[in-house]
Amino acid sequence: MSRIIIADNPLNELSIAKELLPAGLDAVIARPGTPEFQAALADAVCVVGFGEPFMDEAFYTSAPKLKLVQLLSAGYDRCDIEAARRAGVPICNNGGANSTAVAEHAILLMLAVCRRLIWQHDNVAAGRWRGNAVADIRLYELKGRTLGIIGLGTIGKKTARLAQAFGMTVQYYDIVRLSEAQADSLGVRFALFEEVLRTSDIVSLHVPLTRDTRHMIGAAQFRLMKPGAYLVNTCRGPVVHEPALIEALTSGTIAGAGLDVFDQEPPPPDNPLFTLPNVALSAHLAGPTWENQYTRFRNAFDNCQRVIRGERPLWVIPELEG
Repeated sequence: MSRIIIADNPLNELSIAKELLPAGLDAVIARPGTPEFQAALADAVCVVGFGEPFMDEAFYTSAPKLKLVQLLSAGYDRCDIEAARRAGVPICNNGGANSTAVAEHAILLMLAVCRRLIWQHDNVAAGRWRGNAVADIRLYELKGRTLGIIGLGTIGKKTARLAQAFGMTVQYYDIVRLSEAQADSLGVRFALFEEVLRTSDIVSLHVPLTRDTRHMIGAAQFRLMKPGAYLVNTCRGPVVHEPALIEALTSGTIAGAGLDVFDQEPPPPDNPLFTLPNVALSAHLAGPTWENQYTRFRNAFDNCQRVIRGERPLWVIPELEG
């Protein structure tokens, strides 16, 4: 039996993990940072969970048999990549397990801001029915609008397909270009970064948080966008410079934003975003759904079995490939 550790986390449905656990894996379920978790590291071959800040040099030293850090998330920005590199332990993400959920959530936020869903809900709940100044409010359809996707990975591609079902035109920017045939097959076209910002009605962000993408959307980028454009962020909060976003939303530089992620999570109670009428907010819950609990654990256990058999794992993060 090979020992693995499964992180006990409110976002993990452990009954599903137990249901799918292969017979050859001996799983210890423990909350990261607890004595139980620490004790299990001595014999652990794999750790299944989320990237934790404490997974540093000392963490890898205390886990001499470790062959894999398997994430249940797509993002890995909290991982100490250099410590993993020095230890020779690959870090793998969830293989697109939550890509459908995040793509659907991106479309949800687009609809919410274009149709002013929060404003509508608040009015109905307060007994104002259609509000006090309904003639001043404009509601928009997605059909015929241009969606600009920044980051055309697995989630970005699924967002593109869903957007096309609504009749949107999709353009993208990514440092990895599709071939002409791939772009034709997906029905998207490449545009330069600034071009996407200038010409899109909605800009949707789907990039990992790295040194290169931190604050890639700031005051200068908002000034390039159309006054009637919307920003949607379901990747990581610090990809956007939040003070610049707040200024752009309050000054009318852009029309609105749909956000699942924030610079600080959870955001402080006095965050100005909470008072703005042109935003739709969710609590970094785009990814976890009941359906992808199965996919996340299925992918995780498959990767554990691969490294135990001596094979190369799937979905190694780009910084540790090779």
